[in-house]
Amino acid sequence: MLKILVVGCGGQGAPCASILSNDPEVTEIVLVDINEKLLKKVSDKIGSDKLTTMRVDAGNLEDLLRAAKGMDGIINLTHMKFNANIMEAAYKSGAHYVDTAFDPFGTFSRQMMEGKPLEFDKEFKEAGLSAVITCGGSAGLINVLTRHACDNFDSLDEIRIYLGGGSISKSAPVIQTWTPGWSPEIALDDYAAEVNVFTNGKYQVFPPFSHMEEYKFPDPVGPVLLSYHSHEEPITMPRFLGKGIKHVSFHFGVNKVVGSLIKLGFARYDSIDVKGVKVAPRDVLLSLVRRPVNTFLTEDESTAVAPSGRMGFSVIEVDGKKDGESMKCKIIRGGTETSSEDKLKMFRRLGTRKVGVAAPAIVGLKMCIQEKIARGIIAPECFDPAVFLKKLADLGYPVEFQEIINKRVRAQNTEDGR
Repeated sequence: MLKILVVGCGGQGAPCASILSNDPEVTEIVLVDINEKLLKKVSDKIGSDKLTTMRVDAGNLEDLLRAAKGMDGIINLTHMKFNANIMEAAYKSGAHYVDTAFDPFGTFSRQMMEGKPLEFDKEFKEAGLSAVITCGGSAGLINVLTRHACDNFDSLDEIRIYLGGGSISKSAPVIQTWTPGWSPEIALDDYAAEVNVFTNGKYQVFPPFSHMEEYKFPDPVGPVLLSYHSHEEPITMPRFLGKGIKHVSFHFGVNKVVGSLIKLGFARYDSIDVKGVKVAPRDVLLSLVRRPVNTFLTEDESTAVAPSGRMGFSVIEVDGKKDGESMKCKIIRGGTETSSEDKLKMFRRLGTRKVGVAAPAIVGLKMCIQEKIARGIIAPECFDPAVFLKKLADLGYPVEFQEIINKRVRAQNTEDGR
């Protein structure tokens, strides 16, 4: 039976605690955050006797060690600037570790792109523990599905990941606001940051919103304007998938509202003078954006079954070779609206439908604890996809996707090999 520490009770940490509280394999959940009022709101909403809360400053190692005592694993769902601190607390307390994001220009990124040993890899290995980086939805589940596709190949040439969607509601408002489903701070930085792409067998940096293209997703979404986007997949996959890969890129829907705000300077960290008051433009913007945790706190059966009005796709395209012949594989996920019955079933089972990031993180941690996997620092593409997807389904989050393989087949004369 599992004892799990969840660091952060925001838009992903709160649903994670809810899912864990409904998991019969979990006996104890400790949910920590620096915001005591939010902790109480989330705890009251979940209402489980498995769940205890504790005020913890993720920047304080002693706080983290106190909370991690006796835990089997830690799921880090707070800001990635605390990753190193939480990882240190994990291996020092004997706990496996999972997070869902890292800084694309931080320590791990530099070490991966330079082919150097990864920070804390040695410490986790010596402790007999695993630390899974970026095991959420994307990156995370996307990596597992990519690994599933790559297992068809002997060698790899290109991996291209496309995420996009659009409104399918005739009553959608013309003027819409920006409501990110994860940390607005991280989402804003991802849009504004330069982009790492692995191309021609090496890492290259591109400007934000570069390489724009109209990508045609299946109906009813159709063409969507995408661009290169700052993300972790092009950084981890060349290192962990291997097979001679020459190109990995991540393409994401161009949000014109956010792009306009960035062009105006609202992603800036430096202060400007506004009528004698010094203020950072990003602080103004982020103070006005709805916090994702509010969606969880107001979630009930009526909101759980309500049509979303949007439809999204994730498409993974892999090119490579099998038995010396060129081959292509495409994974398509999305394009179907979950029935009201299935939505309600998930909500009643897990206490939330905000499972896209939290559920893969939970399964990643279970893989560390329950399966024979590599120790040290790993990424989700290191997992056996069949085992991972089965555990997701057992948790209450079955994943459906379409796999299309296009390869040349050449018949030979059995006598002379022609």
